Amino acid sequence: MISTVIRRCFPAAAQVVADRAEDINKLNVFPVPDGDTGTNMSLTLGTVVREVQALPEGASIEDIARAITHGSLMGARGNSGVITSQILRGIAEGLCDAKGQEDPTPADIAHAWRRGVKVAFKAVRKPVEGTILTVLKDVSARADQLEKTKITTREMLDALVVEAYESVARTPDLLPVLKENGVVDSGAFGFATFLEAFVNAALGKSDGLTDFKTTVDAKADVTSKVAIELNDDWEGSQYRYCNEFLFHAEKPFDADEALSYLATLGDCELVVGSYPDFKVHVHSNEPNLVLAYMLQYGQIFEVFIHNMDMESQDRTAKIAADQAGAPSTQAKKPLGFVAVAAGSGEADILRSLGVDVVVSGGQTMNPSTADILAAIDEVNAESVIVLPDNGNIRMAAEAAASACDSARVAVVPTKTVPQGFSAMFATDLDASLEDNVEAMTEAIAEVRGGEVTRAVRDSAAADGTPIHAGDVMGIQDGSIELVGDSLDGVTLELIARMQADEEGDSLTILAGQDLDDAAFSALVDAIEAAQPDLEVDPHRGEQPLYPVIFSIE
Repeated sequence: MISTVIRRCFPAAAQVVADRAEDINKLNVFPVPDGDTGTNMSLTLGTVVREVQALPEGASIEDIARAITHGSLMGARGNSGVITSQILRGIAEGLCDAKGQEDPTPADIAHAWRRGVKVAFKAVRKPVEGTILTVLKDVSARADQLEKTKITTREMLDALVVEAYESVARTPDLLPVLKENGVVDSGAFGFATFLEAFVNAALGKSDGLTDFKTTVDAKADVTSKVAIELNDDWEGSQYRYCNEFLFHAEKPFDADEALSYLATLGDCELVVGSYPDFKVHVHSNEPNLVLAYMLQYGQIFEVFIHNMDMESQDRTAKIAADQAGAPSTQAKKPLGFVAVAAGSGEADILRSLGVDVVVSGGQTMNPSTADILAAIDEVNAESVIVLPDNGNIRMAAEAAASACDSARVAVVPTKTVPQGFSAMFATDLDASLEDNVEAMTEAIAEVRGGEVTRAVRDSAAADGTPIHAGDVMGIQDGSIELVGDSLDGVTLELIARMQADEEGDSLTILAGQDLDDAAFSALVDAIEAAQPDLEVDPHRGEQPLYPVIFSIE
């Protein structure tokens, strides 16, 4: 079924883009050489993965399409991320038209690509040849050609990957700034990378490259046109700031009129979505005017304002260091963050909140002082805040802070990953190290943590209750408070006790790698039924050994 294929393949493809994000960043010279295309595409795809994985087993293609549309809109970052969100939305909508939700036919695939072209080109006021939109259009045209033949779905998918890379290889001939810099378009390359990885997963290919010689040749053609050169020219835009945020309209709102106004303040303007929720993106020298204009019509949130000039300098420094075969000498950022997490989902959330480096570790695999010290150095910041996210790791973090001579380092004593989330929400990049430590420490004081796991040996709870191997334990702030035989029962009772002790407003809950989506969804439903006044925020944490970790604030 199409829905099953998407749920299985999208995360794998998103991970490939994440793994290659830095390579994609280095190609980034258009519309400005700020070196963030790979990062932005990866963050956008990561949000989609979380929304799709949160759906119950057996979700329909319509449910998945809505998750893709909402997730990519909410998570879209940068010009490339916003355009990618519209491509994904269009293709997902097109696949909803496939009859019977069985494996898609070549006609279904061609129809989905046509829908992707229609939605994406509608979103961009001034499409530029030689970009991700060109690759989208070329792949769709190729799909239209193949639809008229007797080609199989498998053969068609492989052929579309070839077309994508061939189109990427042509981008320098269509966009002069690419040829001047000796690169292909970064967004186009990122898109082709995602498509190839998705097709590999869909067709069950275990290696990183497709096994058809034509695809290898197409990729080789791309590689032959990538000899990244240093270029400090600021030609893509006369504007310094990339402004992007989510917008919720509270009164009649004309997106076309907003686009026309934003065009007077800058370029690369995008307003995508549907009433009342939109994503806004524009390059401008006056972020205050952009925000003031949109505030007339509703609320703005998740505001990101990037200085593209500084990002461009960082990109140039990285490339120079790579070419010299030496460590990067890019300017240090004022403040950076290191956190420890055991699960891939936990790590993704921490990165989305601004953590620069996530060290793998947790209750049973504590990272060493050397591991944390290496992460601090990797951040390349004047000041670094470390979040151990586990009481057993605090001493190693403090030892690393004391041993570091390349930066000022402080440790905020988080005991759980959810405390790390709350700490990151309290950060202010314009404030001093000391002020941030104070604010973050105050924030985690308001967070009470709970964990649910199974006992591996006989023991006793805090009240003396005997614990036998295999029992389910409810742990509050490090103390075993509850023992039972049901994961759901212990979780619900632990939350009830914590609410009785001190009523909280919100609960963040993370599913471990051993708790499947269906069971997690049922548990969340039970919590919401039992605690109707508690706002529940569920996520896949993918942490080992602990099927449930939660915090109450």
